[in-house]
Amino acid sequence: MALCVTDTLTGEKRPFEPRDPEEVLLYYCGLTVSDPPHLGHARSWVHVDVMARWLSHLGYDVRHVENFTDVNEKIVARIGENGLGESEEAVARTYIGDTLAAMRGLNLRRATVYPRVSEHVPEVIELIETLIAKDYAYESSGSVYFDVTEFEGYGKLSNQRIEGIEAQDDADERAEKRHPADFALWKAGGASAESVATHRHKGVEAPAEPSEGRVFESPWGEGRPGWHIECSAMSMAHLGETIDIHVGGRDLVFPHHENEIAQSEAASGTEFARYWLHADLFELSEEKMSSSLGNFVTVERAIEEYGTNVLRTFLTAGAYNSTQTYSEVAITEAKERFERLSRAYHRAIEAIDGPDARTKVADPALREAIETARADFTAALNDDFDTREGQAALLALAGGVNRHLDEGDGGTEKANEADGDGHGYDYRGLRRAIEAFEKFGEGVLGLDFAEAGAIEGKIELADDLIELVLDSRERAREAGEYDRADALRAELRDLGVEIEDTAEGTDYRY
Repeated sequence: MALCVTDTLTGEKRPFEPRDPEEVLLYYCGLTVSDPPHLGHARSWVHVDVMARWLSHLGYDVRHVENFTDVNEKIVARIGENGLGESEEAVARTYIGDTLAAMRGLNLRRATVYPRVSEHVPEVIELIETLIAKDYAYESSGSVYFDVTEFEGYGKLSNQRIEGIEAQDDADERAEKRHPADFALWKAGGASAESVATHRHKGVEAPAEPSEGRVFESPWGEGRPGWHIECSAMSMAHLGETIDIHVGGRDLVFPHHENEIAQSEAASGTEFARYWLHADLFELSEEKMSSSLGNFVTVERAIEEYGTNVLRTFLTAGAYNSTQTYSEVAITEAKERFERLSRAYHRAIEAIDGPDARTKVADPALREAIETARADFTAALNDDFDTREGQAALLALAGGVNRHLDEGDGGTEKANEADGDGHGYDYRGLRRAIEAFEKFGEGVLGLDFAEAGAIEGKIELADDLIELVLDSRERAREAGEYDRADALRAELRDLGVEIEDTAEGTDYRY
């Protein structure tokens, strides 16, 4: 089965055919860096990462571009807040650093480039000038607007009709436009005090001298780029006029992506994106997780609390275009699933590196489980990057590996007669299982079984050391040295280890 993807523009799942049979151009609408990145962002990142990994697995050279919006009223609203800095640039720099750290913490492969709006203002201006020259845009009071009535296909992505679209802007901006649905390509002056105020966090007072943010020179006077034109300018600068896959959140279909199509295709006269893929919502307590609602769990906190492997297992437990809800129960289930995968992987390694792995032992059931898992994983990822079913295929493989190993020595019925005593594990089968875990679990889903094994080893060592301390404590108690025993207990508590003395003996927990 060849790769098929669900295209929002056509509303259909259809075969994926890039313009170049050897290269895929992938663009993802990145963050407006005005708050710490949260799990809603992480979910989209991880799925786009899996898409890029799977496309690479299929043999494509993937050019992956993800932008940072570093010029925006939301960023201006953070100036001076909690020591973030006294300029829009300083605030953006802080959150870009946080975002990149979160990306690395999630084991994301690096994008080809991470363009920023502030460094692409010349491309924005050039694109706007092209639209004006082609009569798709007009200047009004120092601002420039796109005339939606001039673009025949406006509304084709979101199925909106121009006459049904209500104006989204303030009264002054509406007065400057020819049609309520026209949208800004360039905004005169700096960020307005009113727009900044709407994005300020609750309980945060405006600074004594409010900032208007950065302004840039243009043929129409000083101003700032409109939100929508930025992505068109950056994607064209790094990927050309037509990209293969454009990914973003479903909440961006209208107006952002609709407007991207209009301005890009009006300027170039050619198709902007061949496939539009949209990630569905990530919810917390049945609400979309977002910075504006304030109901988010930061990526930094989640990595610290759960670890990268558990988070990636959780985030890929559902398909990218399905709604997912964050809960402790779901995280616990993800932890259990990852531990099953990791345990099977490390048990297989331990077995083939031991004396009981034999070259002439062949377990048909194990080898069938491996081939089935490989086929099922491939079919799942080729079916619109279905990570949910991909995970299920790897869990089935873990079951097959564990069954083989749990039977002890592999069983005489599974041994080739030439093996002699009929004892041993299926070396070739286990080696192929390990390769499947690494190729699909690590290479595509982005898990890290080696790191998990190292952590498990450290935990085992920590357990051994704690037992030594407890033995010393017990000897101190038996000798009547209660102060010494209490001191050892206190030291363990300071290290995060709780001691509990019971009738059955001494127990502990982290």
